[in-house]
Amino acid sequence: MNVKVEDSCIACGACESICDAVFTIEDKAEVNEAGIAGNEDCVKEAADSCPVQAIIVE
Repeated sequence: MNVKVEDSCIACGACESICDAVFTIEDKAEVNEAGIAGNEDCVKEAADSCPVQAIIVE
């Protein structure tokens, strides 16, 4: 699974609150690649919950 955060991220914190093993907020959401394995369901939930659709999951 590849996860990236686009520049449209508004750093609202929704992804971090849903899946803090993978997402942290700095100026925008950052992805912890090492945390993705085993957390695919919450990654997808975080992407679906993003208010600006900035999380891309492939």
